[in-house]
Amino acid sequence: MPEDVIDASELDPEFKFEIARQPGGENIKLCFQCGTCSGTCPVRAINDRYNPRRIIRMALLGMRKEVLCSDFIWLCSTCYACHERCPQNVRIPELMMAIRNIAIKEGNVHPLYKSYVEMLDKHGRLLEVGEFENEKRRKLGLPEVATDVERVRKVFDATRIREKVEGKLAERVCTTGEGSK
Repeated sequence: MPEDVIDASELDPEFKFEIARQPGGENIKLCFQCGTCSGTCPVRAINDRYNPRRIIRMALLGMRKEVLCSDFIWLCSTCYACHERCPQNVRIPELMMAIRNIAIKEGNVHPLYKSYVEMLDKHGRLLEVGEFENEKRRKLGLPEVATDVERVRKVFDATRIREKVEGKLAERVCTTGEGSK
């Protein structure tokens, strides 16, 4: 069988229902593939291979492994441009988060996510704010940005996110990189 032909025996017909049960995934079945999300997406403007409509279609078809292993589910910037224009109120940014959550539960933690956790653990935010940045803020009459790493670490301890990210990365099921064709 050619590589780009979908083998129906490998499809998971329950996948769309599993996504719909996740917070944010409730409206996946409302999508009628109009493509407004893809036409609106600023990430797609930069990377034409990123296509939210296609990811949703693959999820609706039950292409579980291809979706959960796709690097593209991690590219949504949650800008909500697609959300504002979607005629079916699919709420695509929340849908992508729901799919990511399933991927993480199954051990498909993207390396980008690991770097987010490392930065948050180290700086309490995704970017380090040091004396240089705070001096610039003072000159502009803005308050200093306080670093509250301990608060973030308490959340990490409560959620055990470090263990999940580190442990799951070692077991990462997806090795194909892109995951979707």
